[in-house]
Amino acid sequence: MFGEVHACEVWIDEKEQWLQRLGLPRQLEDLEVVQHRFESLDQEMSSVMGRILDVNQIVQQLVDGGHPSSTEVMSCQDHLNSRWNGVVELVEEKKAQLDAALRLQSYLLECAEVQVQLREKRQAVEATRQGGGSGGSELGGVLALQRRLSAMEAALGVLEPRLARLQQEAEALATGSDAADVLLPFEELREEWEALTQALQGCEDALAVAGRLQRFIQDLDDFLSWLVRAQAAAGTSEVPGSLAEAERLLSRHAALKEEIGRYEEDYARLQAVSDLLALEEADAACVSLQQWLQKLELGWSKLLQLWEARREVLVQAHIFQLFLRDVQQAQACLCSQESTLAGAELPDTAQGVEAAIKQHRDFLTTMELHQQKTALALQAGESLVRQGSLYRPRVEEHMGALRAKSQRNQELAQAWMQRLQDHLELQRFLQDCHELDAWMREKMLMAREAGRDEAPRLRQRRLRHQACLAELAQNKEWLQKIEKEGQQLMQEKPELAGSVQQTLGELRQCWAELESTTQAQSRELFEASRAERLARSFADLDRRLLHLEDQLQATGAGPDLTSVNSQLKKLQTMETQVEEWCKEAGELQVQAAALAPEAVAQESVGERQSAVGTRIVRLIEPLKERRRVLLASKELHQVTHDLEDEIIWVQDRLPLATLKEHGGNLQTVQQFIKKNQALRRDLELHQARLEEVLERAGAAGAVPGPEAEAARQRRQRLAELWVQLQEAAARRQQLLDVTFQVQQFCFDAAEVEAWLGEQELLLMDDEKGKDEQSTLQLLKKHLMLEQTIENYEETITQLSRQCRALLELGHPDSEQISRRQSQVDRLYVSLKDLAEERKARLEQQYWLYQLSREVDELEHWIAEKEVVAGSPELGQDYEHVTVLQEKFMEFASETGSAGHERISAVNQMVDELIDYGHADAATIAEWKDGVNEAWADLLELMETRAQMLAASHELHKFFSDCKDILAQIEEKKLRLPEVTARDGKSSAGALQRRLGSFEHDVQVLVTQVRQLQEGAAQLRTVYAGEHAEAIAAREQDVLRTWKELLGACEAARLHVASAADRLRFASAARDLLAWMDGILGQIRASDKPRDVSSVEVLMNYHQSLKSEMETRAPSLAACVELGKTLLLNKSPDANEIKAQLEKLLGKKKEMMEKWEKHWEWLQQMLEVHQFAQEAVVADAWLTAQEPLLKSKELGNSVDEVEQLIRRHEAFRKAAVAWEERFSSLRRLTTIEKLKAEQSKQPPTPLLGRKFLGDPTAEPGSRAVPLLRQALHDKAEARAELLRSRVETPAKVEPLEPRVAYVRHELKPERLQPKIDRVQESLAAAAAAQLEGYLFRKRELEGPSKKASNRSWINLYCVLSKGDLGFYKDAKGQASGSTHGGEPLLSLAGALSEVASDYKKKKNVFKLKTSDGSEFLLQAKDEEEMQSWLTALSTAVQEHAEIARWTQALLTTSSTDEGLPRREGDRRASTSGRRK
Repeated sequence: MFGEVHACEVWIDEKEQWLQRLGLPRQLEDLEVVQHRFESLDQEMSSVMGRILDVNQIVQQLVDGGHPSSTEVMSCQDHLNSRWNGVVELVEEKKAQLDAALRLQSYLLECAEVQVQLREKRQAVEATRQGGGSGGSELGGVLALQRRLSAMEAALGVLEPRLARLQQEAEALATGSDAADVLLPFEELREEWEALTQALQGCEDALAVAGRLQRFIQDLDDFLSWLVRAQAAAGTSEVPGSLAEAERLLSRHAALKEEIGRYEEDYARLQAVSDLLALEEADAACVSLQQWLQKLELGWSKLLQLWEARREVLVQAHIFQLFLRDVQQAQACLCSQESTLAGAELPDTAQGVEAAIKQHRDFLTTMELHQQKTALALQAGESLVRQGSLYRPRVEEHMGALRAKSQRNQELAQAWMQRLQDHLELQRFLQDCHELDAWMREKMLMAREAGRDEAPRLRQRRLRHQACLAELAQNKEWLQKIEKEGQQLMQEKPELAGSVQQTLGELRQCWAELESTTQAQSRELFEASRAERLARSFADLDRRLLHLEDQLQATGAGPDLTSVNSQLKKLQTMETQVEEWCKEAGELQVQAAALAPEAVAQESVGERQSAVGTRIVRLIEPLKERRRVLLASKELHQVTHDLEDEIIWVQDRLPLATLKEHGGNLQTVQQFIKKNQALRRDLELHQARLEEVLERAGAAGAVPGPEAEAARQRRQRLAELWVQLQEAAARRQQLLDVTFQVQQFCFDAAEVEAWLGEQELLLMDDEKGKDEQSTLQLLKKHLMLEQTIENYEETITQLSRQCRALLELGHPDSEQISRRQSQVDRLYVSLKDLAEERKARLEQQYWLYQLSREVDELEHWIAEKEVVAGSPELGQDYEHVTVLQEKFMEFASETGSAGHERISAVNQMVDELIDYGHADAATIAEWKDGVNEAWADLLELMETRAQMLAASHELHKFFSDCKDILAQIEEKKLRLPEVTARDGKSSAGALQRRLGSFEHDVQVLVTQVRQLQEGAAQLRTVYAGEHAEAIAAREQDVLRTWKELLGACEAARLHVASAADRLRFASAARDLLAWMDGILGQIRASDKPRDVSSVEVLMNYHQSLKSEMETRAPSLAACVELGKTLLLNKSPDANEIKAQLEKLLGKKKEMMEKWEKHWEWLQQMLEVHQFAQEAVVADAWLTAQEPLLKSKELGNSVDEVEQLIRRHEAFRKAAVAWEERFSSLRRLTTIEKLKAEQSKQPPTPLLGRKFLGDPTAEPGSRAVPLLRQALHDKAEARAELLRSRVETPAKVEPLEPRVAYVRHELKPERLQPKIDRVQESLAAAAAAQLEGYLFRKRELEGPSKKASNRSWINLYCVLSKGDLGFYKDAKGQASGSTHGGEPLLSLAGALSEVASDYKKKKNVFKLKTSDGSEFLLQAKDEEEMQSWLTALSTAVQEHAEIARWTQALLTTSSTDEGLPRREGDRRASTSGRRK
């Protein structure tokens, strides 16, 4: 341990000195070298930190084991940890300083690069602005500036985030004393950025001047394009073929109107711009724009007219499609009705027939509702026919088919309703028959089953039989009613006589069987009754009848309705009791009749039966009379009350029905009609109630008496008042209806006449427009008026229908109404004729004005385009000719599309006017011929101009490309020395980055040069003479300059690559030499070990150095290869590189040799210390066995002798085992072999020869032979003693028998190694622990005994101190409460393995204990299962090792147990711990 601490402190001293001497350089390359060395230092620190952790662990084990030098060890540990923490802090501090320096140098380098880029961009912007200053006033110069400005802005967009990041880095770095040095480069960078921004702003201002004019022209062009599209959309002749299409066209037309409304603002804005242009100078462009704006106004007016005409056509088509939709819906309803009626079937049951009738009634109601849809469709068709629609034949055809199908469906529905009514009567009769038959069969079955009942259920049988007899008597009338209904049905419907007669016969036969069965059962019950019970029952019944008779005689009738109702309730109770008693008496009589004649109580039963029968007969008639009297009294009182209420209700409403006032105007008549209709609705709702009261009053009045006479009088009065009220209400409704129709007609006729008079005054105006605009306004007003007149036709038609209805009613004022209607019709017809005449005049005038304007505008437009198309200008340079060509292409495209549309529109308009028969047709034809000739001349002129511009564009483009490429090549040649120059701050990475960026820029020029060569070849085939020579000269200049640039780039690439390789080799060599120096220092710093554990620690550390050397081997080989490559390439620094390479290889060889020598020395030290440790153990065993061998005790009895013999046998077995270990001690160690080779003597084991010692040998090598000699002497003496005792046990003289106990005391120092080993094992066992949740299943409770509970349980398992405990949760360990109170499971002799034979769950392992118990445990994954298996195996091994050492201690310290326990091989144990 101390050797390891010393090695660590040596390394820490070395690194502290290096870190304190380390100074941060100013160059970026040197900083990168230092950073690389710090990365190597991190790897070394990771290795040393592992060694320090091992030292801390060893110290903790020594302290826990109670080592005598614990204080010294802990102080050494604290000193080492403090030194290590200091080194870590120093490294972190140096790393922070290095990072800050790297950030600063990177920041300065990036600032310089960005500043160079900004300066180049600013110079390019200024050059662009100066070059485009001459052409900036023209459109070509503006376009050139715009292209270059967009490229510059894109470049600035890339640099701006980088500039912001540099600002953040500058603010972060400007915190120390050198803040001025940090901020100064950024301030220069910011000034360069502001200068570049100002230059760009100047270019933007130059573009803004020409941008406004371009935007206005673009807006005008867009508006004209939209105007042409809108006119085409408004003038389309598409006719809708369906309602959806009609609605779609209408919505699209409405959307067009909305779009026109949205563009109205643009139109107004363009008009405002035209006013502004009129105030400025009237140059050619402004004059052309003014003409365009004038044509724009005419196109806007034409668009509005086309939209109005299209709307009228679409509205008419939409109305027709609505009619078709209604017809289709009505036909669909009728077809559905027809299919429903055709598929109807007659049900088999009465309920089904009733449901079918109800469903058919609902169907009829639905048909009535659908009939309204049909009527609406027919009304719409009639309206279309009256209006003279173009679709009149189709409308009449649809109407005829609709009427025929509707009438046919009505007839089918009525016929099916009659069939259902007839079938319902039959099914009801059959249902009654089936119900009666089912009831008879049920009673028959009950009667047959009752005969099989036993005697204890005799009373229940008797009661059921009595109930059956009562039901039989009641249902007799049911049978008679069914027979009566069957006879009536056969008379009404003879076709059903067969089935009805058969059903009635079956019912009669079943009824006869039921009566016979019932009578037989009655006889059986009579025979089984008891006379005594009958006597008591008759006596009890007689007493109850007597009491009821007394109550009946004591009550009387009530004076009013309330008292009568109370008496009726009491009487109902009495009747119920009597019915029950009658049933009971009947049962008793049946029982008495069944008594045998020889019964003792036969005579008394007969007397009591006679008395009860007499009393019941005497009581029934008073009850009936009492009920009749009470019911008659109740009905009379109730009828009288209801009649009085109804008379009052009728009298209250009679004045409203007899009111004579009918109203003098339409509003008053409507109010009276509403009141009378409300009254009639009340009468209809109340009629059922009144008829019911009258019917009851008639029935009550049939009874003689004074109260009945009063009821008859009230009934007669109520009937008279009701008839009077109904007649008065009906008469008043008729008068009010007639009055309403007359007033409504007069009111409507007055309104129509007034409206027609107003419209006639408007149409009589003969005003004509002075120009197109005024004529258009007049025509719009007239069309709106005409549409209003057309829409008013429906009002006239409605008024005519009202007139016809009044004439059909025969109204007294019929003649006056007819004259009024004829006057309205004449006024309307004259108004329509007047509107048609005025419309024709206005349309002809407007068309003439419109054609004249279109022809004048088109001729003027063609003249303007001819001026532009005939221009001889072909451009002075590439930008100029590009602008001219772009402008002419736009001009030709716009002129061609717009001119073709305008010429087509004018020709179409002329043809339509000539076909219409216009008065000025000859003049119109002359206008058409002149316009077409001018348009053909313009197209030919434009084609010639386009060909000339294309040829000029190709030539100027070639010259411009040559100029641009030459400028770029010259610029690259000027930049190349700056790229390859290496200043003090440039590193290899910076040189390569700059060169890579430069080569990327040059690569872009390759495509441009190739395209230039192809363009030159094409132009040489077209041009000749002066132009061909100029093309060839420009091409040669470009190629010559390009070859010079490529050669310079190749030379620069080689120079940069060589410089970068030299820098990388120097950096890598310095880093590797420093690393190898550190490794050599660590190898020399190791101390000599003092025991086996310290040797093992040193060997582990030495192996870590070997791993580190192997890790660095590839980088070392790469560095050597790089140096050799530089030497082969004859680098300028070849001598320096060769010296560094030789130094590097020599240092590597020295490091490897040092490592091998130190490794051999460590192996020798390990072998020496292992021998010393095993020799101490062997000496302790020999010392422990000496008392046994020297003992003279032979035993005083047979038992003692046998015990001594057994002890001696055990000793012999132990001696055989220890012989192997003594043999291993006799083998030569490596040091002994080396000494023998050096002295040239044959190797001899030390235990077989004497050794006098070598005063010149090392202390370590001298200790082994001395120890071997001592052990040899003791072994020889004890072996002789052992052989003598083993070979001659019979020659020993017998001793006196005695009993003796000998106790041999061992010295503590001899037992110390074993005690230390036991303590170490106990400490390891205490340290081996694991806990966590596992699923447990107990398979066996003992050897071959399965557990009672073998289910899986999730338990918290704790492995501690060699025992395994199972708890419910993590808190169970603290409380000490295990699962189910189970004891802790000892792992002594236990076995744990993976449960490979258990396939139901994954991650399951098996635990078998020494007592035969077996557990299955499941972990959550494979890793956790392996952790538990490892921990359990460790615990089991610790148990075994503790048991072995404990047994050895007991054997050594007791004289009763003389057999020593064989210890394991020290070498194997030591090597196992080392592994």
